[in-house]
This record gives sequence, structure tokens and C-alpha cells, in this order.
Amino acid sequence: MEILRSSIPEVIVIAPPVFTDSRGYFLETYQQKKYAELGIPKPFVQDNQSYSTKNVLRGLHFQLRYPQGKLVRVTQGTVFDVAIDIRKNSPTFGKWHGEILSAENHKQMYIPENFAHGFCVLSDSAEFLYKCTDFYVPGDEGGLIWNDPQLGIQWPIDTPILSVKDAELPQVADILELLPSD
Repeated sequence: MEILRSSIPEVIVIAPPVFTDSRGYFLETYQQKKYAELGIPKPFVQDNQSYSTKNVLRGLHFQLRYPQGKLVRVTQGTVFDVAIDIRKNSPTFGKWHGEILSAENHKQMYIPENFAHGFCVLSDSAEFLYKCTDFYVPGDEGGLIWNDPQLGIQWPIDTPILSVKDAELPQVADILELLPSD
């Protein structure tokens, strides 16, 4: 298993070994003991999946009182995935890491608790899967606008397709007091 550390130490990019032969391929997408050794100690309690079409941007989302760590991957298509440190007392507060995840490269990215997360679809469509370390709690969502100049995320698309909710998210400066300290 190849571990690709990002510019934010807690964000981990994983390239699992893929065993290919004339029949196709096999890979192990998660094993608790191995992933705990990588720095992902909490168990996952919920799996989610989304399907999106080209230029859809989902995010930037986080949970306030019940933060979720997420292990994300793509099973069809290609996305640009982003993790943003929203911990006010962190030396990497406001920094982001972006990674191309695809069905072809089989990469995974771990987004720790108290990080915002989002992705945009680069292929005609994409299926996006993620494991979460806590349950989804309705009403506990927070979010940041995708093009916040304070974050300066370099998205590889110019005109994203957004949900009404995501198009109305605030900037970091507008919700600083709500963000976690650690």
C-alpha cells in the first residue's frame, strides 16, 4: 500500500495495491488494522454513495457537533476532491489539499474530523463512496462557499453546477466563531 502524505499532515492519500490479470482486478479497499496503522484509528459507522454528472460540485461541507472523518473513493469516473482544515487553532487552518480520485487510479483520501470536504466531477459522471466515523445528524451541517477567496481553492472547472443549498453557503470570515478550535 502506497501512502501519499499531503501538505496537511492529517490528510492521508492512499494508493492500495491493485492485482490485475486477464479476468480484471482485485483490491482491498479497507482493512481496519492496516488503516489504523496509517493514522485512521476510529472505526467507520456509516457508508454513503453519491452519483453526479460532469461539473457538479458538492460541498464544502462539515458537521458542527458530531464531526465525521471520511474515507473517500471513486468507483466510476473522475473527481477533484478537496479537504480544508477548519480548525481555528491549527497551524494549517484554512489550508486545503486537492487530489484527483478516479476509478482508474483507485486512490482514496482520508479527510479527518473538523475538516470541510467537497468535490467536483471531471468525467461525464462519477460514483463517489465514503465511509464516515460518526453518524449523520440532521441539522448539524455546516458549509463554506466553494469559491471563498480566503481559501483560494484552485478548482479545475470554471462554472460548477451547485445545489441551491451549496450556492448559498457562507465564507470563512462570516462563520469564524462557529468553527471548531481543534
